[in-house]
Amino acid sequence: MKFLTTGERHEGQTRRQRNRRRFRDIVAVAVRYGFGDHLPPLPGYRRRRWLGDSADADIEAMTPGVRLRLALTELGTTFIKFGQMLSTRADLVGHDMARELALLQSGTRPDPPGTAEATITRELGRAPLELFASFEAVPFASASVAQVHHAQLQTGEHVVVKVQKTGIEEQIEADLAILADVAELLEKHGGPLKLYHPVEVVRQFTRTLRGELDFTRELHNLQQFGANFAADRTVHFPVPFPALSTRRVLTMERLEGVLVSRIKVLPGPNPEMDEFARRGANVYMEMIFRDAFYHADPHPGNLMLLAGGVVGVLDCGMVQRLDDGLREAIEDLLLAAVHADARTVTDAVWDLCTPPPGASRERLHADITELIAEYGWQTIAQVNVGALVNSLIDIIHSHRLFLPAGVSLLLRMLGELEGTARMVNPSFGLFDLIEPYAEQAARRRLAPARVWLHAQRGAREWGRFVQALPHDLNDMMQRMRTGSFSVHLDHRRLDPVVNRLVLGVLTASVFLGSSLLWSARAAPVAGDVSLVGAAGYLLALVMGVGLLRAIWRSEHSGNSL
Repeated sequence: MKFLTTGERHEGQTRRQRNRRRFRDIVAVAVRYGFGDHLPPLPGYRRRRWLGDSADADIEAMTPGVRLRLALTELGTTFIKFGQMLSTRADLVGHDMARELALLQSGTRPDPPGTAEATITRELGRAPLELFASFEAVPFASASVAQVHHAQLQTGEHVVVKVQKTGIEEQIEADLAILADVAELLEKHGGPLKLYHPVEVVRQFTRTLRGELDFTRELHNLQQFGANFAADRTVHFPVPFPALSTRRVLTMERLEGVLVSRIKVLPGPNPEMDEFARRGANVYMEMIFRDAFYHADPHPGNLMLLAGGVVGVLDCGMVQRLDDGLREAIEDLLLAAVHADARTVTDAVWDLCTPPPGASRERLHADITELIAEYGWQTIAQVNVGALVNSLIDIIHSHRLFLPAGVSLLLRMLGELEGTARMVNPSFGLFDLIEPYAEQAARRRLAPARVWLHAQRGAREWGRFVQALPHDLNDMMQRMRTGSFSVHLDHRRLDPVVNRLVLGVLTASVFLGSSLLWSARAAPVAGDVSLVGAAGYLLALVMGVGLLRAIWRSEHSGNSL
């Protein structure tokens, strides 16, 4: 048994007090911006008098998206990041809300002078001016999690040094714990909100944000991208310096070039810019279809034109890996979209998503068929991938389908990639590039080596099944002999069915019993009519009418049960 010291107990109590205060602040902000009715039964939620009754008139006049953006901004870094993540999930929140949340800005003031230097000294064991030939104390960029400084190595290379803000990790961890608690309550008591899988959304966000706090992950991402494209001289990723990097400090090569966001495209043909756009898009196709590991944030501020038309890729903290199953499903979806195959697109979307109760594959197919027809008259080069993706996500959102985070992020990335490419080549079409890659990926599945690999994997799984089967059967027989064997069935929406079945049996029983009483002229009797039997008939009639009304309502409300 471990005994806590007085200091440790005091620290734990102080942390709990801070978390309670933070929780109270979060609920107060939610109520003030008009989201109190969406809160589940949270601790202390009934004490709304100290929170304020509701939003004031000015706030109520705002759209829900604006109110949510302002609330998240007021709550600080963790919630701003959460809102930015939700802005990529239009399949969950809809495009209007996603566009509003995309306006959230994570830029903040830098730490006070000397703070970053103290963090570097603590992390690397020496002061910046001992580690670097020069170090600019004033950062050239400051975001919510980190700030970035220019520096020069003792060997002469120009670098940038990313330093985590002081105290930000503790604040984020406390907020993540509160978010996880709220998500669990929403999953249990959130009513319609539970359809959005809040626990899974918060779990994915937590994983992403913790990865952003650990700079060694970005370092490893840079190393992997560098290895994947080592033979490709048309793309360059900053080279990291592991000896000058830790969990809170990242030192990497400084790229010299022009950000895509600052490129001015002149009217008329521009072969150099057209080639640069195509080259950058090809890099992302290689990431997806060849490596199953891609940079997930290709906005114009993260792509750079380097000397010789080389594509420079910055900020490799947001990445995504695709497992074999997810990659094949995405390849099927993209290839079917390229070929305007509505049925295959429907099947791919349905298999990728988690449908809610009552969802209809045929209604989804009808909507996707209509969407494909809108673009069917266009050539592949004319199709706007961003608009097509947005329309598909609107359909997914309207059917309340839940996309895996990896699929949602990839679809958003493709739309953003095309938008960035069109900034330097307005006539650029991403489908021109997707088609050959997707077809090549489909052919790759039939390669003998891949088929043999799947056969080996299947053989191993069957081997484990056959090996475990005798033990499982013996265990089942033992349980049956001892009477401890039981079967548990879990059916969706079974309660209404059971209730109607029980009501039908009771109605029939009352009717049968009343018939026996009527025929036996059971006392009391009025004019040879058993009053008890007559009352039973009346009760059975009422129960039968109630049962028929319940069935009628169910059928006309779209419930198949």
